[in-house]
Amino acid sequence: MPRVVLVSLVVLLFCHGDALAQTWPSKPIRAIIPFAAGSATDVVPRVVFEPLSAQLGQVIVVENRGGAGTTIGAALVAKAEADGYTLLATSSAHTLVPTVYPSAPYDTAADFAAVVSLGSGPNVLVVSPAKDFKTAQDLVAAAKARPGSFNFASAGVGSATHLSAERFRMAAGFDAVHIPFRGGAEAITEVLAGRAEFYFCPLGTALPQVREGKLLALAVSSPKRAALLPDVPSVVELFPNSDYAFWIGVFMPAKTPRDIVDRFHREAIAERQGALGDAGDGSDAADASAVRRPRALGNRLDRPARQGGGTKLESVIRARSSFHSRRMPWRAGC
Repeated sequence: MPRVVLVSLVVLLFCHGDALAQTWPSKPIRAIIPFAAGSATDVVPRVVFEPLSAQLGQVIVVENRGGAGTTIGAALVAKAEADGYTLLATSSAHTLVPTVYPSAPYDTAADFAAVVSLGSGPNVLVVSPAKDFKTAQDLVAAAKARPGSFNFASAGVGSATHLSAERFRMAAGFDAVHIPFRGGAEAITEVLAGRAEFYFCPLGTALPQVREGKLLALAVSSPKRAALLPDVPSVVELFPNSDYAFWIGVFMPAKTPRDIVDRFHREAIAERQGALGDAGDGSDAADASAVRRPRALGNRLDRPARQGGGTKLESVIRARSSFHSRRMPWRAGC
């Protein structure tokens, strides 16, 4: 191909990207959430997207496309046109995909542009009050006494609720049968009914049930205690290296024009601060009083990465994916 033609094509591509950025958004934006409606990772984006739609002048239409450990919904976004009109709102479970689903039809780092982080928060180790577990140590002792028959629920293979449980189980040194469900609502139902021994539930979802005495909170998955549950110990107080960092973030296809990514980033941060705030310990689910107290990750994950460009969130995706591939001795279907 003659050099002048090649240069012309490159110029046209850049001009096309600039034109998209200048007119964006000129139509509704499609937001794919690869989790069930009402889950923690569904509620927090909706809280931000509602005022953000008004700010952008175009509605953000949310579609819940759960299944296969978030890979169905994420694949839709990875393959979508990189024009700023399709985005993915997902959780830290995104970093686990290469380990749990090695044949997933996309690369969690290379096929997505990290746009903005919406918040972080712990999961809560909850059990039915009808059980004999009054402390996390009681639960661990019971699990060790019943190898092969002790179980735990999760919102799906590779979900944050799954990984929180696996980190805790491995640090505490006991075996348990994993029972994955299609969403958190089903998992909670099984715990309430006593059919599942325990569940690492997102804090905001757990709070109403804990306050009403329907669930008993034994620990939180963060390194420190949660301000909203000050009497509940952190898992790290009980077992070293048992914590799990849960976050929610927004992504677009990797080749989305940078001007569009940057504008969404700026607008989302402003609306995130208004809707969620920058203080608190990380409630990120359906409880109205808690959903406004997540610790925003913008102070950390939205900063420029030290190396390689992009935001620190992009660096976290690569680092955590590598960590899980080395440390998690389980795969899809477990």
